Amino acid sequence: MATYLYRLGRFSFRRRRLILALWLATLAILGVGAATLSGPTSDEFSIPGTEAQEAIDLLGQRFPGAGAGGAQARVVFAAPAGEKLTDEANRTAIAQTVARLKTGPQVATVTDPLQGTINQAGTVAYAQVTYKVAATALTDADREAITGAAEPSRAAGLAVEAGGDAMQEQAPAGSSEVLGILVAAVVLVITFGSLVAAGLPLLTAILGVGAAVLGIQIASGFVDLGSSTSTLALMLGLAVAIDYALFIVSRFRHEISAGRRDEEAVAHAVGTAGSAVTFAGLTVFIALAALAVVNIPVLTEMGLAAAFAVVIAVLIALTLLPALLGFAGKRVLGRRGRDPQAASAHAAAKPTVGLRWARFVTGRPVTVLIVAVLGLLVLAIPGLDLRLGLPGDNMAGTETTQRKAYDMLTDGFGPGFNGPLTVVVDAASSPDPKNAAAAAAGVIKALPGVVTVSPPVLNPAGDTAILQVIPASAPDSADTEALVHAIRDQNSALRERTGADLSITGTTAVDIDMSDKMGSALLPYLTVIVVLAFLLLTLLFRSVLVPLKAIAGFLLSVVATFGAVVAVFQWGWLNGLFGIDQAGPVMSMLPVFLIGIVFGLAMDYEVFLVSRMREEHVHGAEPTQAVVNGFAHGARVVTAAAIIMVSVFSGFILSPESLVKSIGFALAAAILFDAFVVRMTIVPAVMTLLGRRAWWLPRWLDRVLPDIDVEGDKLRELPDERSEPEHTSSDLVTAGR
Repeated sequence: MATYLYRLGRFSFRRRRLILALWLATLAILGVGAATLSGPTSDEFSIPGTEAQEAIDLLGQRFPGAGAGGAQARVVFAAPAGEKLTDEANRTAIAQTVARLKTGPQVATVTDPLQGTINQAGTVAYAQVTYKVAATALTDADREAITGAAEPSRAAGLAVEAGGDAMQEQAPAGSSEVLGILVAAVVLVITFGSLVAAGLPLLTAILGVGAAVLGIQIASGFVDLGSSTSTLALMLGLAVAIDYALFIVSRFRHEISAGRRDEEAVAHAVGTAGSAVTFAGLTVFIALAALAVVNIPVLTEMGLAAAFAVVIAVLIALTLLPALLGFAGKRVLGRRGRDPQAASAHAAAKPTVGLRWARFVTGRPVTVLIVAVLGLLVLAIPGLDLRLGLPGDNMAGTETTQRKAYDMLTDGFGPGFNGPLTVVVDAASSPDPKNAAAAAAGVIKALPGVVTVSPPVLNPAGDTAILQVIPASAPDSADTEALVHAIRDQNSALRERTGADLSITGTTAVDIDMSDKMGSALLPYLTVIVVLAFLLLTLLFRSVLVPLKAIAGFLLSVVATFGAVVAVFQWGWLNGLFGIDQAGPVMSMLPVFLIGIVFGLAMDYEVFLVSRMREEHVHGAEPTQAVVNGFAHGARVVTAAAIIMVSVFSGFILSPESLVKSIGFALAAAILFDAFVVRMTIVPAVMTLLGRRAWWLPRWLDRVLPDIDVEGDKLRELPDERSEPEHTSSDLVTAGR
């Protein structure tokens, strides 16, 4: 592979104008295609294979006006002290508010708060507002309509607050990406000491992300894609594109410093660092594409879109970047690098921080390994209490209207009113649908933990009924989850008695099913990416122990991150520091997202560091010296890449949304643990202890595996072209013809 990539790098250098023109033409074509072929995105969210989703689908067919799957808002009214909502003046004010709510954009139905949804004391009531579209499709005008409708009641002295998913504002897009680019620019300038060298990774990353997003927009004209499909592609595409370009530019600078001419330096950089980039990209691709294993459409779409962005990043790093290096030449070295005397003086200066750290670790590997592993395992302890769920109004800020509405309902009705269960009775096969629905209501009412069951409401065809069940416990309580399973357990007996089937949906049931599905998908997903990555890394490093060590280190990073997330977001440790108003369950999708993204980036760092160690080993260095030399060459690049990633992800912690905040914290913590504790501490310690055994491979496997030559050993067999004159611009134009 090194030889092929060497030739590709040299071709891109020699035909740099042609390569640049082709990429610019590709971007232009994609831009035109996106403008003419892109289709509308969908905001529907489904969880195939779950009872809650099946119930939603059934309601959509038989209760088309019920707003199944649509956004919901609860407008809560509370009377002043000494008054009741049923007082004439208060009743009139509430009626005016309800009338205004019904005229709101996208509103399907509005219930009367004084007809069945008022507490026994008459002091708290709520109106249920159901929309025709999902929450993500609502605009600020839709939410402002709810606020405006409350004015007559507030003017009458009532306390009015609104909650539900319809009130969740969508976070503005783009700010995190801009912050990431700014942080990356600063880190790259410090790393390279050259504006040109710092600009190349940023330029190629922006072009790559642009191409990927335009490609995704074109795809939306042919297949149904969610509105959030490009989010992960944008974030990860930017991250890996900077990483890959950073690694190749760093190797190019090294080759120039070693005395090679520009063309040979580019070719060797792509032949060696490009091999690592290719395999790093493959591991990320595997981790993202394998999200399809979870069988949740939105995750599959996001994973495949992000995998496409990674492919674009690799292609740009192997073709466009060498062409741009041809234009930049020795300017990537900075002034000090281009001055031979300054470069010699810098080389003779005291050892770098990376070299000193490598010597420290390899000098006492057992101690360092024990301390690092124990530290990560201690951090992982809170993860044993991991509970999955979806954030709701209970986790909103105490000053928000959503949280106030949640607290008012809890005080007026009990915690269960914030998570009602929608029971759907499918009586199409029952001889008496009305009695079947009544029987279902009676069975559920007799279960422990049930406060009330609403009278059944039949659809116009008379073959399907809806019941609303109010549990005694909060939506995120284990008791509520047990009640959901208890109600579902009644289905068999009900079918035998009446011929009808019952199922449960609603926000609480969807949350429970989502958590169960994500929890059960963790092991298969982890197995798929670990097995495939093991095979890929075995092929790359021609070793059995190095891939095992890489995967074990990744698992340590993940469990430590789970522990940190549980401690902060579920237990509430340091919640004031991170601006967390309320502790609660960890978002259901976070573990799978975390495993996929962190696995990809962790394998990037692993490949970047260990491929250089293997290169030193193959070229004759003693085991420990190979570790030290390889680490010293790669540490600066990995450190810069990790700092960029941690800074970008940390920016999400500043978001007011608990969902975004938890993702940002988890990813920042994971990269911090993996890059600095695992890859830059545990890896050199383990490699030192293994010595030559690190590269052990059974003879039969050695004969079967193809030789990838990631260390570029075969490049030594190529004729040395350093003495040949470099091609001038006129030569390149002539050759291009």
